[in-house]
Amino acid sequence: MAIVTGPEFTEPKRTSTVDKSGPRVRRMFASIAGRYDLLNHLLSLNIDKHWRSFTVRTVPPEPGVPVLDCCTGTADLALAYDRAGHGRSPVLGSDFCRPMLERGWVKVNKAQATGRIRLIEADTQNLPWCDNTFGVVTVAFGIRNVADTGRGLDEMIRVARPGGSVAILEFSKPSQPILAGIYQTFFRHVLPRVGQAIAPNQDNAYEYLPNSVLQFPEGQAMLDLMGQHGLMELKRHPLTFGIATLYVGRKPVS
Repeated sequence: MAIVTGPEFTEPKRTSTVDKSGPRVRRMFASIAGRYDLLNHLLSLNIDKHWRSFTVRTVPPEPGVPVLDCCTGTADLALAYDRAGHGRSPVLGSDFCRPMLERGWVKVNKAQATGRIRLIEADTQNLPWCDNTFGVVTVAFGIRNVADTGRGLDEMIRVARPGGSVAILEFSKPSQPILAGIYQTFFRHVLPRVGQAIAPNQDNAYEYLPNSVLQFPEGQAMLDLMGQHGLMELKRHPLTFGIATLYVGRKPVS
């Protein structure tokens, strides 16, 4: 995958604000926790597994140095890091939605990784770890759900070791016009109906998803945001025609 650092993406104009209040987001994800993995894999045609695999290859764990996965949900990326580290790197996953973590605990137990992976109920805006703790700090499809994105980023950077990596895997929008049109039609009209049919909920979770993606910074705007919060050596890796993007930055040594 090519590394892209150019300025050709600009942040879209926003006419309304998505409700990302903590209670609403927590309640919404709790209501779909039971079908979350099924819908993720179904709606992405299992490509989300490739995106996580690319993340752990691009930002690998260092043996013996702990990894933190924020907004871990059902622990897919935490499990991917455990596999990539061959059990030699402690992995912690944090999320403020207990029903999602409960699904993750089942998967960790099934993988016989309970001695290597710990899942902690915690808000990314207030992480319960000391400064300079983790060699890699990640978040997959979760940073846009944090009520205060900047505060969440600051916390991720705070707990990373000097010289450590912060990796953000997030949805983005394809740059090719025809594909972008198809993508937005699917996101706005197909995904909400399929999601609501499979995982009925009162918070319109699968209408929130496309709205939160379409209003979240992407491309150069996301790199600029990471740089404003102190990260260096910024890179972005568009995945699957730009449907998702991996953003990577390094915490300064001093």
